[in-house]
Amino acid sequence: MSDSIHDEVDYPTGDSTLRTGLSIDPGVLKVYQTGALTVVGFGGADVPDEVCIAAYRDQLMKLIDEHQCQTLAFDLTGVKLIPSGMLGVLVTLRKRVGHLELYNASDDIRNVLQLTNLLSMFDLKELPL
Repeated sequence: MSDSIHDEVDYPTGDSTLRTGLSIDPGVLKVYQTGALTVVGFGGADVPDEVCIAAYRDQLMKLIDEHQCQTLAFDLTGVKLIPSGMLGVLVTLRKRVGHLELYNASDDIRNVLQLTNLLSMFDLKELPL
């Protein structure tokens, strides 16, 4: 396993299992924690283009169902922008879970969410690096 910044982050924990570095797709998306609170992220890399988006959506839906996820959190540490297709996935996922949290969203991501009137759909949180 790599020594990523995610090994250092103290995610809020509940009744869940830490799964640091488990990849759910050969791409960038990683699962860090599963359970009622499920935490996923992009390993500090930018979100890939539209090619991987459908696969991520399907895998995330399966993850939500398998772990009775009530809160889905995306660690966006190191991510500067989110492709429009991923914004659509976030909206779809928000309709499937009680809460969708975005950790460490960049100013650019916050601006896009505000301009698209999506900001109110998500809980934005800052975690120490």
